[in-house]
Amino acid sequence: MKTYVLYNPFSNNKMGYVEAQKLNDILKGEELEFVDMTSISSYADFFGAIESERKVVICGGDGTLNRFVNDAKGVELKNIYYYACGSGNDFLTDLGKSVGCEPFCIDEYITGLPTVNVCGKDYYFINGVGYGIDGYCCEVADEIKKTSDKPINYSSIAIKGLLGKFKTRNAKVTVDGQTHEFKNVWLAPAMNGRFYGGGMMIAPGQDRTKNDTVSVVVLHNKSKLGTLIVFPSIFKGEHVKKEKMVSVFTGKDVTVEFDKPTALQIDGETILGVMKYTAKAPVFAEEKDKATV
Repeated sequence: MKTYVLYNPFSNNKMGYVEAQKLNDILKGEELEFVDMTSISSYADFFGAIESERKVVICGGDGTLNRFVNDAKGVELKNIYYYACGSGNDFLTDLGKSVGCEPFCIDEYITGLPTVNVCGKDYYFINGVGYGIDGYCCEVADEIKKTSDKPINYSSIAIKGLLGKFKTRNAKVTVDGQTHEFKNVWLAPAMNGRFYGGGMMIAPGQDRTKNDTVSVVVLHNKSKLGTLIVFPSIFKGEHVKKEKMVSVFTGKDVTVEFDKPTALQIDGETILGVMKYTAKAPVFAEEKDKATV
């Protein structure tokens, strides 16, 4: 069985091809064909042109996975494997795996994904949708990448944002028809997994294997210093204990509206000037059947 290695040359600070070549040692004995993902204009055509009995390995990080599942909409995905060589790797962390592990099958994780509607367009998301200072961090990082190939320090960007560069928003959060209003909101992501931002356990109670709800986590606090003190606890998921400033909701249909345009990120991919987003858990076959009765 032939193995096609689809690599993102821009992942891991443009080291994607070099990292993908490590599979020559990891997958010894397999016939490997390396394909630059940016050269694929149609996944329907790509999968239609290769053998039905084959293995496909996606090489990259969370952003690479996001682009793959969105660009491959409508294509039946099977025998898809993942080799993590990105800079954040939150999907890998959520599954309890480490960078450098052998490629593993991800068919169950890339079907039935939640969607988010932003500015009238629908996207699948693998890990989560960041809105607030998390989107701001990706916005700043994108600007840095234009002039530097050095690794991005997202924690440093976040701290500077907390100290004044990012201004809080007022927000309306509607979960399955119930609306909650908040002032001084720092972030309000919708999550499919537990992690985002390169290791932050923002939604410790979220389970991607169940995949029937998404979690929205609202961090709201007037005090910059108080928020800065709590911020490091996000890496261990302990921030949710601060119930006066952290509110967590789970549901099938989530809409978050800010009172000012704000950068948003979907698995690390940035969209600027967003006023609101709507995230929805997958509608499974049995629920579709009920809806048509």
